[in-house]
Amino acid sequence: MPATDQKVVPVHVDVAFIRPTPNQPTQEASRYTMNTADFMVDRWLGIGKEALSTAHVPWREPVTTSTNADNGALLRDVLARIGDKWSVIVICRLHGQPRRFNELRRLTEAITQRMLSATLRNLERDGLVTRTVYPTVPPQVEYALTERGGSLHAVLYQLVDWTDAHLPGIQASRADYDSTHATVPAGPAASGPDGR
Repeated sequence: MPATDQKVVPVHVDVAFIRPTPNQPTQEASRYTMNTADFMVDRWLGIGKEALSTAHVPWREPVTTSTNADNGALLRDVLARIGDKWSVIVICRLHGQPRRFNELRRLTEAITQRMLSATLRNLERDGLVTRTVYPTVPPQVEYALTERGGSLHAVLYQLVDWTDAHLPGIQASRADYDSTHATVPAGPAASGPDGR
């Protein structure tokens, strides 16, 4: 039930959304609810009319459900992570047994310590890798694939099998493409039709 100092008027209106302005900040604009074609204006400053033909409602950013908006971004983020060269290599190196950081670094050629740390942290955050710290001096840290990480390794292994099966065809396609799209080396530049 509305408070006594507020005016409640059921009105059939056309709605036009307006952005808040310095003269009419958001907190002074109306709050509203919609039921099909009826519009309840429960607070509208400066209006003494009983009915409106058009209501100006403060602009509100479009409401999107966090699941729909965030799922697309999350999907892209996860695909970028599992498509990252270092993540794939680390997942493959961890398959079968837990490994210590330095052992993993030796097995993952050309990766820097900083990149390996960041990759492991991101894989741990996504629940693909676990990090276990043993109370020794110095502390011993082991990384292992989780069940989710193991299932991803199975998918990556299928991609490797697909690549092995199609590699000769891919190489032939590349050679064919390169031969048909070869660039002709440019000769000496001519400035005019007579070559001067």
